[in-house]
Amino acid sequence: MKNLYPLFIFILLITSCQKEQADLIVVNANAYTVNSSFDNEEAFAIKDGKFIAVGTTSEIEDKYQSDNIIDAKNQTIVPGLIDAHCHFYRMGLQQQKVDLEGTTSYDDVLQKLVAFQKEKNTTYITGRGWDQNDWEIKEFPTKEKLDELFPTTPVAVTRVDGHALLVNQAALDLTEITNETEVSGGEIIKKDGKITGVLIDAAMDFIKLPSVSKEVAIKGLLDAQDICFSYGLTTVDDAGLDRNTIELIDELQNSKKLKMRIYAMISGDKQEQIDYYLNKGTYKTDYLNVRSFKVYGDGALGSRGAAMRKSYSDRDNHYGALIYSPERYQEIARQIAASEFQMNTHAIGDSANTWLVKTYKDVLKNKKNRRWRIEHAQIISPEDFKNFDNILPSVQPTHATSDMYWAADRVGKERMEGAYAFKDLLNNYGKVALGTDFPVEKVNPFYTFYASVARKDLNNYPENGFQMENALSREETLKGMTLWAAYSNFEEDEKGSIEVGKFADFVILNQDIMAVEESKLPSTKAITTYLNGEKVYQAE
Repeated sequence: MKNLYPLFIFILLITSCQKEQADLIVVNANAYTVNSSFDNEEAFAIKDGKFIAVGTTSEIEDKYQSDNIIDAKNQTIVPGLIDAHCHFYRMGLQQQKVDLEGTTSYDDVLQKLVAFQKEKNTTYITGRGWDQNDWEIKEFPTKEKLDELFPTTPVAVTRVDGHALLVNQAALDLTEITNETEVSGGEIIKKDGKITGVLIDAAMDFIKLPSVSKEVAIKGLLDAQDICFSYGLTTVDDAGLDRNTIELIDELQNSKKLKMRIYAMISGDKQEQIDYYLNKGTYKTDYLNVRSFKVYGDGALGSRGAAMRKSYSDRDNHYGALIYSPERYQEIARQIAASEFQMNTHAIGDSANTWLVKTYKDVLKNKKNRRWRIEHAQIISPEDFKNFDNILPSVQPTHATSDMYWAADRVGKERMEGAYAFKDLLNNYGKVALGTDFPVEKVNPFYTFYASVARKDLNNYPENGFQMENALSREETLKGMTLWAAYSNFEEDEKGSIEVGKFADFVILNQDIMAVEESKLPSTKAITTYLNGEKVYQAE
């Protein structure tokens, strides 16, 4: 028996030596892998920034060893979340400007502007976030009070959706706008024949805003990263970036200062930028993917800029407008179709969706797996749903719960049947990519989850949900925020699920979003966020 003891120790040592070394092991978890079977697993091992094994705790412990082991204690883990449509850079810049989100009246806006200027004393006041639909008087403001408060300092503050701009006379004086100025693809709002100071869509281009320094741009990107990591976001699709910003992002990622994975949609508003990237070709790193163009089809519903097939229900003889001519969309689409790039087009109104879907269909004949996206797809005519069989819908559930109070007033009961119809879109394409459109909506992806599943606001209104026939299941929603979003970026083989060979991006949550009571979903929080198996956020 004594002779057997050394042999036993020797066998243990040999067995231990045979275990594979991992950089990180997570055990005793409630992990939703979001793989093809939507398996729930207990443990996984990570090496060199990727998952190398997924299974039960005993399976992982028997095969792997590590100096870094996390006992999850049955906490819920999901893949790193992906926001399939947002404005990451813009949100970062907003941290450096006056924040008007949540203002309850025009007077509230003015008070915030005065307080901001008292603190900052800037030569040009800019900001974002006002929404007249949240005010008791749901009308666009006019500039008279702005002119009184800021007679010589230019003011230009953007509506929450980015499709309307409020300016004072000092800002207008820096432009060539007059009462006779005509605008294609937008509107200069007037009252009693006078310019009110509200500019819609293309009219906003007349305003020359102050340039952003490189230092401010970097600060904005890093601030945005911190915010997103705190919500469990590890990839963001930034919808509309110019060349300088894309190159700055790449520079910061190469120097390891910026770690957020970014799917960069190139702004398609300038032909020279389209030409540059079509000639350059797609560009891909582990952190940056440049292979799509973002094009604007129309404006927003809240500012009545969305292009409608029939007049707005609450404004006679007003149809909104396409940003460009139909011929221009055909031209852009043909150019992109002849390349490897993806076309992602903002389309809110039923007219914009009809035209863009037709344009896509025309130029994509016999072209497979292009995954061209319609961003928002908010108001769809009944006959157009079937055309989403090879056009990927990229939608934002919180838009539905933000707009539900007034959307029917804009478009009427009949058109509302095809509005925010996420389930119908899913049934036609087979996938939906989910995002927030932040900073238009809150960054919080768990509000997205709740709005998708419950179709309610944060006050649990309406009691039975908003147009519940188009709610998504919890499984569909999580897929839309992970694997399907990755698919929409041509990245489903490297992220979007907890599977061997994929980037080790994952989030530990404070509660089980697949099982917790529905009303508690908005209180979900990210406890810890990991990117490449590295902790990038820890809740305090």
